[in-house]
Amino acid sequence: MKIESVATERLLLCPLTVPEGERIAARAPLPGERWAEGYPGVGDLASVRAFLRRCAEDGDPGVFRTYQVRVRDGGLVVGGIGFHGPPGPDGGVTVGYGIVPGERGKGYASEALAAVVGIAREAGATVLRGDADPANVPSHRVMERAGMRRVGEGDGGPVRFLVELGP
Repeated sequence: MKIESVATERLLLCPLTVPEGERIAARAPLPGERWAEGYPGVGDLASVRAFLRRCAEDGDPGVFRTYQVRVRDGGLVVGGIGFHGPPGPDGGVTVGYGIVPGERGKGYASEALAAVVGIAREAGATVLRGDADPANVPSHRVMERAGMRRVGEGDGGPVRFLVELGP
């Protein structure tokens, strides 16, 4: 199944394929491909490996996959964003994202997350969830800008956010 890239004002969310995921996991950019310093980070590698595992176990996840975040002007890869899996029985999906440290503070995570909210809504998910470390206030702000609201936090656990997408 061919999934198209999603363009935002400044970014391109490029859906990973298994060969691309394997290349990222091996930290092997294509000739001429530009990766920002620090890409892939620990979170990117964990996300890519989970994507590869899901593909091997369940097949192609359609739009509910991992995406590389590229700056449209120049193609620099600055991070990743994606779904932890397809919608569950309640129609809900969980998202995770990360931008390399040198590219943070430019609004890229907010822009990418807003696009992913749209992807989830168009694909029929009813709820989008995310969480962040209690000390990661910038990530809390990213989710709030995407329309997500804080719904709880555990004893020392992550702060949880969600947005209802539809019926």
